[in-house]
Amino acid sequence: MSTQHGRKKKRFLAPQEKYEIWMQLVRGETTVSEAADRARVDRATITKLKTVARQGALDALAASRPGRRGNQRDHELEDAKAEAERLRKALAEMAVKLTLAEGKEPWG
Repeated sequence: MSTQHGRKKKRFLAPQEKYEIWMQLVRGETTVSEAADRARVDRATITKLKTVARQGALDALAASRPGRRGNQRDHELEDAKAEAERLRKALAEMAVKLTLAEGKEPWG
């Protein structure tokens, strides 16, 4: 998977992959080199992932206000409403696709 100059072809990791790699690094289950080899990316990618994840965690912790639940609850409620709307739209889209695939009314 190398190019002319020995560099690996650019590969993008999904957010869940990045999180799993970061957690393995935090728990000491892997090294940067091992993680890079397994993910088929270069070590600089894993090093950057560590830096970004650490800063993101620090930023989230800095914004966190233990004992002050109102703001966090507002965010959680807004996130839940957005997810419910996303699921409603997806369900409506699937109902249309099912109707078209079966060629009849979905409820009868």
